[in-house]
Amino acid sequence: MEKQTDRRPGAYARRRAHFALIFFAVLAVGLFAWNPDNLYLWIKALHIIAVISWMAGLFYMPRLFIYHTDAEPGSIQSETFKVMEGRLLRIIMNPAMMLTWILGLYLAWSVYRFQGGWLHAKMGLVVLLTIVHVFFARAVRAFERDENRRSARYWRFMNEAPTVLMILIVILVVVKPF
Repeated sequence: MEKQTDRRPGAYARRRAHFALIFFAVLAVGLFAWNPDNLYLWIKALHIIAVISWMAGLFYMPRLFIYHTDAEPGSIQSETFKVMEGRLLRIIMNPAMMLTWILGLYLAWSVYRFQGGWLHAKMGLVVLLTIVHVFFARAVRAFERDENRRSARYWRFMNEAPTVLMILIVILVVVKPF
């Protein structure tokens, strides 16, 4: 029986992810070429899809770290977590983060001309969210080398960082308080 930690399912997952990215890029280019009257709404929808995908990864990754911390280094369980963390980062989180930034910057420029206190605050919080992403990516590499020095309690605490940032970002985007 083929396991999801084997090379073949990993290659298949990478192909599917590449196909999804290519589809997303072709859709975006097609929208700009078509230039519909509601292009803004299309770009906004794609931006929201990318944000949801990125946030799902940011919520799930520290949960994986919590359980990985309890696994014995070198065990089957630890090796499985390494595969899960690596695929989550490379196949979902990294592309989603890049698309979020590209589409978000386009919207900030085309709609708001980078003006508004709420927009500057939101962008600052998205930078912090990106720093959390980079921190998680470094942790993935540390776990890959069996060099994690953090406790499960620490990762439970870090699990809250994306949540708090997301709440603040959504409030800024919807309410635009300043």
